[in-house]
Amino acid sequence: MNKIIKDAIIITVITLVSGCLLGLVYEITKEPIAQAKYNTQQKAYQTVFESAETFEDYEGFDEAAAAEAVVQSGYTENTINGVVVAKDASGNALGYVITVTSHAGYGGDIAFSVGVMADGTLNGYSITSISETAGLGMKAKEEKFYSQFAGKNATAYEVVKGSASGDNQIEAISGATITSRAVTNGVNAALAYFGTISEGGSANE
Repeated sequence: MNKIIKDAIIITVITLVSGCLLGLVYEITKEPIAQAKYNTQQKAYQTVFESAETFEDYEGFDEAAAAEAVVQSGYTENTINGVVVAKDASGNALGYVITVTSHAGYGGDIAFSVGVMADGTLNGYSITSISETAGLGMKAKEEKFYSQFAGKNATAYEVVKGSASGDNQIEAISGATITSRAVTNGVNAALAYFGTISEGGSANE
């Protein structure tokens, strides 16, 4: 019986010490991780809105309304995570950066930010998290693919195999159609939400 009690005490002490150490590690790493995440997001914002000086949270963002807009658009495998207003040095609004997560990637979720001018013209997108196949789906991060979106103005885009013949068409990455569609439909979901902003809000918020 004494051995059982002794073993129980030892296990309890080990558990308590381990818990304290894990808590300490969490506290030490929490701020650097948050800062790294913030820096990555800010870099993505700047990539899709090079002319912007500042990015401010869009006060009209409503998670439920964003989810409803995505459902209504039919791009339900996507989540709108947030919106910021891109502003110039004088504080004038240039457009929005909409952060979206596609849950339809071949290798899992793909998170990226989409830059949209006030008139609906795309500045492109910048990926912040992706785990697609190297040499295939990972090419979604390469200019050859993402440059297809920049400077275009359409309500939605479609992926095609072979050369695109219209402004609303995006040429699929060879061997990575699933990734191509995941990103493209993520952009479409962002545009669907942008439509609700442009109808009922102001970029100056």
